[in-house]
Amino acid sequence: MTVGQSTAHESARAQVTGEARYIDDIPELKNTLYAAPILSTVAYGDLLSVDSARALQMPGVRRVVLAEDIPGDSLLATSIGDEPIFAQREVLHIGQVIGLVVADSVNAARRAAKAVRVAIKEKPPVLDVWQAVKLQHFVLPPVHVTRGSAQEKIKQSPYQLQGEFSVGGQEHFYLEGQVAYACPQEQGQWLVYSSTQHPGEVQHWVAHALGIENHAVRIECRRMGGGFGGKETQAGQPAVWAAIAAMLCGAPVKLRLDRDDDFMITGKRHPFHYQYRVGFDATGLIHGLEVTMAVDCGFSADLSGPVADRAIFHVDNAYFLSDVDIHSYRCKTHRQSQTAFRGFGGPQGMMAIETIIGDIARHLHRDALDVRIRNLYGGPGRDETHYGMHVEDAPIDEILADLEKRAEYRRRRQEISASNQSASRFKRGIAITPVKFGISFTATQFNQAGALVHVYTDGSVLVNHGGTEMGQGLHTKVCQVVAQTLGVSSSRVSISASDTSKIPNASATAASSGTDLNAMAAHLAALEIRHRLAALYAQLHHGKAEDIIFSTDSVQDESGRGPKMAFVELVKKAYSARIQLWSDGFYKTPKIHYDRQTLSGRPFFYFSLGAACTEVEIDTLTGEYVVHRVDILHDVGTSINPAIDIGQIEGGFVQGMGWLTTEELVWNAQGRLTTHAPSTYKIPTAGDTPKSLNVWFWPRPNAEDTIYRSKAVGEPPLMLAISVWEAIRDAIGQVGSMPVVLDASATPERVFFSLQHQAKSRHAARP
Repeated sequence: MTVGQSTAHESARAQVTGEARYIDDIPELKNTLYAAPILSTVAYGDLLSVDSARALQMPGVRRVVLAEDIPGDSLLATSIGDEPIFAQREVLHIGQVIGLVVADSVNAARRAAKAVRVAIKEKPPVLDVWQAVKLQHFVLPPVHVTRGSAQEKIKQSPYQLQGEFSVGGQEHFYLEGQVAYACPQEQGQWLVYSSTQHPGEVQHWVAHALGIENHAVRIECRRMGGGFGGKETQAGQPAVWAAIAAMLCGAPVKLRLDRDDDFMITGKRHPFHYQYRVGFDATGLIHGLEVTMAVDCGFSADLSGPVADRAIFHVDNAYFLSDVDIHSYRCKTHRQSQTAFRGFGGPQGMMAIETIIGDIARHLHRDALDVRIRNLYGGPGRDETHYGMHVEDAPIDEILADLEKRAEYRRRRQEISASNQSASRFKRGIAITPVKFGISFTATQFNQAGALVHVYTDGSVLVNHGGTEMGQGLHTKVCQVVAQTLGVSSSRVSISASDTSKIPNASATAASSGTDLNAMAAHLAALEIRHRLAALYAQLHHGKAEDIIFSTDSVQDESGRGPKMAFVELVKKAYSARIQLWSDGFYKTPKIHYDRQTLSGRPFFYFSLGAACTEVEIDTLTGEYVVHRVDILHDVGTSINPAIDIGQIEGGFVQGMGWLTTEELVWNAQGRLTTHAPSTYKIPTAGDTPKSLNVWFWPRPNAEDTIYRSKAVGEPPLMLAISVWEAIRDAIGQVGSMPVVLDASATPERVFFSLQHQAKSRHAARP
């Protein structure tokens, strides 16, 4: 058995020894040039002129590339077609790329780029989403989803609440920054090495910008040093810029963004701003809910439409909403174009309902867990989402009950309450929150994958598929699946770089579906080879193909006909018999469908589930806090690789915790991102990890027919960190009786001011 084993990551040894190659490690061709971007220093204005004379006189500078030099279309080949490759008549955010300087060295290019003089007539930027809503300044039209009679139910409810809060964005902070290396080939062909989650889209974008056909462009990516969604679309821009410069200069061109420039140019997780009204009864059961989500999309659409849609799909999280009105405004602001980030809008949708339920519990002076349980999806009549999908085989109530016991929630809740009554400075909080995350691309056409499996005459196996490796272990799992299918040891199976010349039109490695899609495609390819080999063995020994077993690098007939034969021996016989020893595999996700106009149907194949219990302690004098303990129970179905899955759960949780606690993006009044380096932007470190972090798998196979009944584990764990947010709010609520006023990220500064708000309410309540 290889599936189900905690085998090492296929690149682990090479990464530890430094042998694993990233784009910047590829030996450079002779005459390679280097490009650096010319950036706008104004958030919004008319682009009057670009004076590059001084830059062109600097040593080593070869060329300046501007919008008028683009060989093909001047707009990126996005679905909306609203983003220029280089700024043209106007600039739309600080950090927008106006052009490139190409030089003999990286430093020469970067120095010259800063010497280019750009004249811009400034105009007042739109930086506030509510201003954008008022002005109807949108990248895409608003979307409204309604079920039942929410307004009437809110009015009729015994209790009503309303509130407003915000959740900030998040920088991807991949270890390997955005980079591309464009190399001219013979006869008008191009090879571009790109650190991308979506080689097929980069291929399309580069061909479009160069004015050539897709088949003339080959994109290759062996691995990325992290992606998290930041390289789903926005790896395309550096590849396009490098390719344009390479075509114009007639030489290979590499473009690797400086970390500060990367911050200023690329989009982040979408900041969301919420307003809500909710009606409920004395038990906390929600009768009616209205939620408005204003999404800061930045200056162009990018992936904002599907991100905002997924937020709508996940406003319910694990709760049945009988009557609901959801309003989603996709606001155009003069900031970086926000983009995909792990969870892709799902975390922002879940934050709305979890915050609302926390507010309801405090209003009623009830335990928030009891209110959550009261609102969970249930049997008939409470098993359909607000977009019309039935919640099948999603035992979130069982998972919550199990975690409640494992984490000793009730006992600890009593201890914390007693401790908070006697403690004046330090207050503790605890919260359990669930996760129900839909798995599939909401754009149905992306739910497809292809793979190639080659078996060589020495019995070794080479695999290629359309997914990309960004450290998450996709290649490792695919190799395990192929090894299991052919009955060979994992050491016999190797994998090659993701390459558009091998698998065309591949979907992005995103939506947590990398293993679901690509491993299944590779399995089907390997299965075809196995069928051919089984038929040959049966023919040689007068047996039946369906009785042939492949296991432990050997082949034998279950019924006893014929000898046990080494896998490599059978492969050699197949070659001699002129039997095809390679195959392609193709998979498309079944059952899914939905109407993009009404946002109704079944957009997801299944739900990935989980729950987390978090305990925190706050210093009420400073707003600083410590996460003491986290208990996680997560549903991965039948795990293909438990070690990788645990790593994804722990890493996803900590990344989500960073989003909601320390990672604060700050733009000033001029629209400049002021947190654009590690000195000012704080991702979690080893010292921030919880003192106690316990992870358990929910022991049940996937009910749907996924690869070996596994479940996706890339994005869902990030949303387990909402329990940290709710635990912090629970601790703040111990100080006073007022509603907790807090925006995310819950930095110590924000926590401090929220505590001050509570303290004022406590003093005001004294006689």
